[in-house]
Parts: sequence; C-alpha cells; structure tokens
Amino acid sequence: MTDLTGSMDFTGMKDGTEPVAFPQNRTCPYHPPAAYDPLRAARPLARVTLFDGREAWFVTGHGVARALLADQRLTSDRTHPDFPAPTERFAQIRDRRAALLGVDDPEHRTQRRMVAADFTLRRAAALRPRIQQIVDERLDAMIAQGPPADLVTAFALPVPSTVICVLLGVPYDDHDFFEEQSRRLLRGPAAYDVQDARDRLEAYIDDLIGRKEKDRGTGLLDDLVHLQLRSGEVDREYLINLAIILLVAGHETTANMISLGTYTLLQHPERLAELRSAPDLLPAAIEELMRLLSIADGMLRMAVEDIEIAGTTIRAGDGVIFSTSVINRDETVYPDPDSLDWHRPARHHVAFGFGIHQCLGQNLARAELEIALRTLFARLPGLRLAAPADEIPFKPGDTIQGMLELPVAW
Repeated sequence: MTDLTGSMDFTGMKDGTEPVAFPQNRTCPYHPPAAYDPLRAARPLARVTLFDGREAWFVTGHGVARALLADQRLTSDRTHPDFPAPTERFAQIRDRRAALLGVDDPEHRTQRRMVAADFTLRRAAALRPRIQQIVDERLDAMIAQGPPADLVTAFALPVPSTVICVLLGVPYDDHDFFEEQSRRLLRGPAAYDVQDARDRLEAYIDDLIGRKEKDRGTGLLDDLVHLQLRSGEVDREYLINLAIILLVAGHETTANMISLGTYTLLQHPERLAELRSAPDLLPAAIEELMRLLSIADGMLRMAVEDIEIAGTTIRAGDGVIFSTSVINRDETVYPDPDSLDWHRPARHHVAFGFGIHQCLGQNLARAELEIALRTLFARLPGLRLAAPADEIPFKPGDTIQGMLELPVAW
C-alpha cells in the first residue's frame, strides 16, 4: 500500500524480480539498457528504484501499456507530491506545471484543441515543400563545407529547429539560444542549469509575445497571441508554458531521430541497401525505426485510484513508468523484436505514446523524418561513419536518446 511518502507494497508481483535502478544508460544507442533484460522477462509489469530510493511500477508489456496509457486513473500532473521523479534534476522543477504533457483532461483537451489544427496530417502535407527546401539547404551547406562533418550540428538539429520556427513564428536567428537552453533543460548536469534554462526560455518567450502583440506575424504563436491571449481565453503564463513545450519538443525529438536513425541504418548496411533500391519502403522503415529506437524512453504517470491489471494492484499514489524501449520490443507483438525489420507491421508501437497524450506532432515528425532520411541518402550515396562506431558518443539514459555527435564522410 502507499502512504504520503510514496512507499509501495509490491506483494502483487509473482516473479520475484528484484528492482532495477531507473534510468539506466544504454550500451548500444539503439538497444534498451542491458540492465533492463530481467525486466523484459518479467512482462508485463516489473519494478524499479528511483534516485531517491522510491520504487515505482515499470510497465514492459505492450497490451498492458496501451490499456494503462488510456486509463484516466493515471495522472500526468507532476506537481503532485507522490509523482515519480526519476532524477534529482526532475525533482527540482516538478513544481512547475508543464503544458500539454503535464496536465489531464479537461484542461489537456482545451490546450490540445487550441493548437491541433496546425499539427494535422493535412497541415504536415502542406509543409512538405518547405521541409524539403530546408533539408536541401542544409545539405547544400554541409556538402559545400566538405567532409568530414558532424551530422548532428550540420543537419539533424537545424532541420527540425528551422521547421518548428517556421510553424510557430519564432525567429530562426535565435536558434542558438533556444537550442542551448533546450539542451540545458533536458540534460543540464545540475538542478541550477535546468531552473536557469527554464527561466531564460520563459523570459525569451515572454519578450517574443510582446513583440508579436505589436507586430503580428504568420506563425502559430502569432495566432495564439491575437486570438486566445487578447480575448482572455488564456493568460500570459499559460501561453508561455504552451509555447515552450512546443518549441522544445518540436526540435529535440526529431533531431535525435534523424541522427540516431542515420547511425542505425549505417550499422545495418543490408537494410540500407534494400531501402535505396525500394524507396517506397521508407514510410514503413520510419515506423520500424521509431519502434526500435524508442528515443523518449520512460513516460511518467501516477495512479490516483487503485487499478487492478494483469493480476496486480497498482495502488493510488504509486508511480508508474512506461519503458517504451521495452514495450516496443514485446516479442508477443513483434517477433524477433531486437532486429530492424520494416516488413513487419509496426504502426501500433508506443514511441509516440498512446491515449490522450499521444504525441501532438507525430504527423509533422513523420514528414520530417521521411524527407530528411530519403534526401540524405539519395544525395550522399557514399555516406559513412567517419569514426569507429563504438567510439561515437551518445546521450545518457536520463534524457531523450540520440547521438551527441555523428561524424560522417562521403
């Protein structure tokens, strides 16, 4: 049972698996941490220990994950004192509410409705020519500079950064600033970095809103300022929080998928050759890459009521963590799940989440990934790693997964 300290009774567990510390670093950038192997065997539910010694449920089964992610008895409100904090860095800022990701219905529904029209499949399709132009411009610059190049800084990061700036109406001239603050927010080594980055982003967006109040542009943020803010439907703090989550999530996740997707394909030359010879397979390849890579590993929730599931009782106040990297490798759903195989159906993966919080930007992300990877390998048929694969640094397990750098030549 749980009490106000968040202690937990796991007597419902029948497998006897000992808790494993969460989060763990990957040993291969596209495989789950090896330390999670016992938890994979303990599907659909296991347990983990967080940095402060608290235990939390660790969801590893695909069916149970989808059921729980759609269950309104789990909350995303991280300001609750029992909400699980995987790191000290997270614990230091969880009193600050996060728009979209950190609110439940009906507030979540209201926020999502305000911006949903700009993230539809139709809107993503309309943006494809502009995305293609951005991709070509970045590759032109990288090719002109000549090999070797860091694909992260030359291509993978600036492509989605430019796209989200176009969509939101954020000046791309400021990209160095918000990319650096995003990095500190998601991977800052200390609580100060995270808090300071958040403060700086809030001040930047506040100033940008002020500029847009005087001179309306054509982006989504301009529409929110002149429709919702001016009418009083939202206040300034609310709009700042919403803009930050759209700006940060809009470039960080896709940038990591481009870099890690490229690395993974270069490590699977037979699959890459197949993709070159049959480019119509690319949409299926994108889904399989998202399943295999599962870069946003560790979605957090807390039970607000007792939940009976899979022969176990999740008590009110218990923390629940969804390991997307393990859920997406449930062998009962994906045979030979550790292999890269886009001939299997992978559309039911949970890389974008599931339920009401399923990623708002998934249509845009798919379009960016498809255009970026197709164009990259078409224009640079000799693309290869410019350093030994096992020496290329990738991100630690307490943030969005991806490559810290990706030296390439062609």
